Amino acid sequence: MELHFKSRKLEKSCSVERESVRMWGAERSRVVRRRLAELAAAESLAVISCLPPARLHPLSGDRDGQFAVDVQHPFRLVFEPYQDEIPCLADGGVDKAKITAIRILGVEDYHGR
Repeated sequence: MELHFKSRKLEKSCSVERESVRMWGAERSRVVRRRLAELAAAESLAVISCLPPARLHPLSGDRDGQFAVDVQHPFRLVFEPYQDEIPCLADGGVDKAKITAIRILGVEDYHGR
């Protein structure tokens, strides 16, 4: 998949190991970079597992339309489809097989906000 980033700072934090370690620490940095490599290698969002360790899951509420994968409890890598029109299934869900580009929004703990 094509990976895009919310900001240049986030892209640098995700792409440069030293920046990544400074931002999230050594262990979390390794997992973030592994998840990004998995996403980049995937043909579409449909091949990313909804089972651990990645555990792809859609978000809801004020984050409707966004997805997350596990990084290191409680942190998640949050992203959204990066396409003009989000492909939908007949039941209204997102057609993950047609999502081939995403925009990384951040690595965060959004629980209990």
